[in-house]
Amino acid sequence: MLDKYNRVINYFRVSVTDRCNLRCRYCMPEEGKPKLEHRDILKLETIEKIARVAVGLGIEKIRVTGGEPLVRKGVVGLIRNLAALKKEGLRELTMTTNGTLLSAYAEDLRRAGLDRVNISLDSLREENFRAITRRGSLPRLMEGVRAAREAGLSPVKINVVLIGGVNDDEIEDFVGLTTHQGIEVRFIELMPLGEASDWEANHFISNSEVLRRVPRLIPLPAQSGGMVARMYKLPGGRGSVGLISPLSSHFCAECNRIRLTPDGKLKSCLHSAEELDFRDYGEERVEEFLRGGILNKPLRHLIREENFVPVTRKMHEIGG
Repeated sequence: MLDKYNRVINYFRVSVTDRCNLRCRYCMPEEGKPKLEHRDILKLETIEKIARVAVGLGIEKIRVTGGEPLVRKGVVGLIRNLAALKKEGLRELTMTTNGTLLSAYAEDLRRAGLDRVNISLDSLREENFRAITRRGSLPRLMEGVRAAREAGLSPVKINVVLIGGVNDDEIEDFVGLTTHQGIEVRFIELMPLGEASDWEANHFISNSEVLRRVPRLIPLPAQSGGMVARMYKLPGGRGSVGLISPLSSHFCAECNRIRLTPDGKLKSCLHSAEELDFRDYGEERVEEFLRGGILNKPLRHLIREENFVPVTRKMHEIGG
């Protein structure tokens, strides 16, 4: 389906929970946030119905997110039912996870029909990792990475939020992961969203710093189809490096996605406060709900414009 700017919208990010077992500093306050009541979270059956209608409208890729999606009871069954939509036009089913529960779920997710995973990992040093996540275990996460690769959830993609003065001294180490492993390390610029809106200016670092630190990186041919990462690789490296630059080089003109929050809000732009509420439409008007979100998608975000107002909702409330 086309939006009013003739962009093809074929990518649907579906958050199944606002809950998470970590407390990453740029995402959640240390004490956490009041959790949504069970009655305020979309039922898995409702998510499946919305996804089925979305595929009928041309959605070809669905990513399941959170919070941490693996804390949602019944998520493997949801993956199985979403995977059945591949018979109706869905081409790819993926998940973004913090990886801490992945070693227990990787095999089941693969058998259910999940194609691959993106794993959030912001430090390769245990002390720094715990400082960022406030409660995470790096060995446990790395075991999740191993389990995902062994289960065939590949290529595994590692998402690194680049934070000046916090983890930018690990750029070379992250790039080095791609030397002998067929993984993709993706550096993502810190965005002024939710918990990070107050300190983004002091910690923002452009992805151009990656190229400055690792000049050996070779650019790869640009890919079509809504690919937002600029791709590189080391000479002889088995994996690749992606740079996602929503601030220094925004990709709004190629944006092909819409998002569904766990409480049933449809967001057509991550950095806009405008949302459609599923409860205003209901089970009988799902197509109208989705079409409304797609047709109201803005041309671009207004970050760093004079009249920009940061979105107050935290990332775990919206979906990664």
